[in-house]
Amino acid sequence: MNFLAHLHLADNSQTSLAANIAGDFAKGSIEHFPKHLQQGIWLHRQIDQLTDSHELTKELLALFPKSLTRAAPIIIDLSFDHMLAKYWDEYHHQSLEEFASKAYDAIDDCDNLPEQLVNIAPKIRQENWLVAYQTRAGLNQTLTSVAKRVSKPEIFNGAQECVKKLDTEIEIAFRTFYPQLMAYSRLWTRNTPPEYL
Repeated sequence: MNFLAHLHLADNSQTSLAANIAGDFAKGSIEHFPKHLQQGIWLHRQIDQLTDSHELTKELLALFPKSLTRAAPIIIDLSFDHMLAKYWDEYHHQSLEEFASKAYDAIDDCDNLPEQLVNIAPKIRQENWLVAYQTRAGLNQTLTSVAKRVSKPEIFNGAQECVKKLDTEIEIAFRTFYPQLMAYSRLWTRNTPPEYL
């Protein structure tokens, strides 16, 4: 899952939006981070672990060509965010625009976030990353941007064409898996280790 899904799952489980997104940038032991971030980082890691190990994700990964093996997990994360944005009204009572504004505010208002997130936060809001996921053009732009940030951009060659070709398979996997992830996120929230509360 990428930014939008992690933020949505934080909202779904009534945990900190900013802390959950901080999990993307938080390396090392959770105990090293401020108390108000610890539950969100822990939840973020549970979500990523289940997503990476789930049979539906593995089946979807197997459909990608060998040339995209290294990039495929990232492509799936971004594609799932696209599916969530595209069908947003089915998963949240607020409009995506309203939710995005709330998420950007939550990030801006949170103290002691990882430096990398603090540095990128203005760009996330300015370019309205969360809403941009709704369109195919927005997804393609995100794929292009991510490719530029990795050490070997060529691992994303053909990504846009592959995502278009696998659109139905990606949507089926997302619609099957995401409701499970919503339920798990609420369960994990109730069972967060006490040291992270």
